[in-house]
Amino acid sequence: MSTITNTRKDAFLRLIMKLDAVVTGANGIAYLLGAALIGPLLGLPAGLLVPVGIFLTCYAVAVWFIGTRPEINVKAAWGVALVNLVWVVDSLVVAFSDFYPLTGWGVLWIVAQAVVVDAFAVLQVIGLRKITR
Repeated sequence: MSTITNTRKDAFLRLIMKLDAVVTGANGIAYLLGAALIGPLLGLPAGLLVPVGIFLTCYAVAVWFIGTRPEINVKAAWGVALVNLVWVVDSLVVAFSDFYPLTGWGVLWIVAQAVVVDAFAVLQVIGLRKITR
């Protein structure tokens, strides 16, 4: 079965999906609206932050949609956790490589963001395990 009906059993996963969507959406909108200010602070080109902001905003809408349906699509929720883990790895590569001339704030922000996204991924896996056992 690829869907789970809304029950108390899925409340934790729904909460984590919604929190992920809100945090991701806020980050995406900040990148979109503030790319010219945020870019120099972090050492990232504003031209990079705009498409990243578009991606994050669209991704947040998708995560919200998955987490608020009457039935959670388990495969889609696993996909969210997987995308989050890929984001973590990519973020750490960017933070600790010379792809961009990151400032100290940039490294701190990217690592902090990776920690938060990793926490969402782990909590999503825990929520998925609760509803698929």
